[in-house]
Amino acid sequence: MGDITFTGDTLRYISLFEKITNTQVKDCLETEEKLVFVVEKNQGSRAVGKKGENVIRLKNLTGKDIHVIEYSDDPETFIRNVFHTYSVQGVSLENRGNIVHATVTVDPKVKGKAIGKNGKNLRIAREVVSRHHNVHSISVA
Repeated sequence: MGDITFTGDTLRYISLFEKITNTQVKDCLETEEKLVFVVEKNQGSRAVGKKGENVIRLKNLTGKDIHVIEYSDDPETFIRNVFHTYSVQGVSLENRGNIVHATVTVDPKVKGKAIGKNGKNLRIAREVVSRHHNVHSISVA
């Protein structure tokens, strides 16, 4: 797990997110079209808001898609949370040499979405997970 550093923009996004959602951000990852927020355990629902109102408001203010992930100390649970929008059926962790690999099984109908165009969603998921847990590679089954 590497040191997490934030740019001025990212810090402003975190501040805005915390103000609107009244939750505590543990991490924020900024990509071209998406902001990924990791919130403290049990704060996921509050962060999203009733009927997604907080996410909608943040999207309107930032012009970016908003993805909220609830943190967990347990790597399996955290990975399940990272992929929660894709109907996770299972997560298995295995040691491969000196790295830990996770295989996430999702609903086959949304497997393509979970991986994303050119693997973009999977790359983002890998980065978020590796920032918080000692898991170096993830594949979607």
